[in-house]
Amino acid sequence: MQITTKSKEQIAKMRSAGRIVAEVLALVEESLRPGISTAELDRLADRHIRAAGGTPSFVGYLASSGTYDPGNPRAYPASTCISVDHEIVHGIPGDREIRQGQVVSVDVGAIYDGWHGDGARTFICGGEAAGSAAAVSLVQTTRLSLMAGIAAARPGNRIGDISAAVEDVAVAGGFGIVRGYGGHGIGTSMHEPPHVLNFRTRDAGMKLVPGHCLAIEPMLVMGNEATRVLADRWTVVTADKSLAAHFEHTIAITGDGPQILTSVVG
Repeated sequence: MQITTKSKEQIAKMRSAGRIVAEVLALVEESLRPGISTAELDRLADRHIRAAGGTPSFVGYLASSGTYDPGNPRAYPASTCISVDHEIVHGIPGDREIRQGQVVSVDVGAIYDGWHGDGARTFICGGEAAGSAAAVSLVQTTRLSLMAGIAAARPGNRIGDISAAVEDVAVAGGFGIVRGYGGHGIGTSMHEPPHVLNFRTRDAGMKLVPGHCLAIEPMLVMGNEATRVLADRWTVVTADKSLAAHFEHTIAITGDGPQILTSVVG
């Protein structure tokens, strides 16, 4: 599959999907409190996506093929990914209750009229005052690295410029970068080319032009960058059990620069 260039009308449809994602993340932030379970947060998200006329992007998804098969035991079983503390991405919601001060990363995808929006935010349960100084710095730096990557997503730049911008913020903050996972193109499929790394390589990558749509998603860790996948075949954790954070926006490259589609505004 080649990267596709979206029209203004198609980007408008993606903005509708992205708005649903942003609304869900705002709802999670509002609802997150000590004692709430990750399954409860997932149910809130699922209800909102469907009430808004969308379909969750994640439930029934098979990572191996990029297709949907809800009956397959290896398909993703929930509408959100909720990863806690040393979990980086793809945490499956369940009965566990979230505690004060825990680091909670929530990844949400929605399909609206056949088009995808994908976004993630990391929260500290109870607010920043409840977290350690190191955890607060990790979360803030990950968000800033996302915004730096977005700022670099301008026509004429290359994918590698996004990667370099993310890396520069992460390194300046003293945090590790998860290397086995990254961002991606997005459109009528949740995952489309190109892969968007969060660190420099010798390959600068393709040139960005108006109409390209990307999901940029830095994942930073407090300790070693090594990861492993749990027995559920989905949850990715830090091998040294250090804290992790994850932020993501779906954006469109336009002649006026990058536009964030996973926003409640616009």
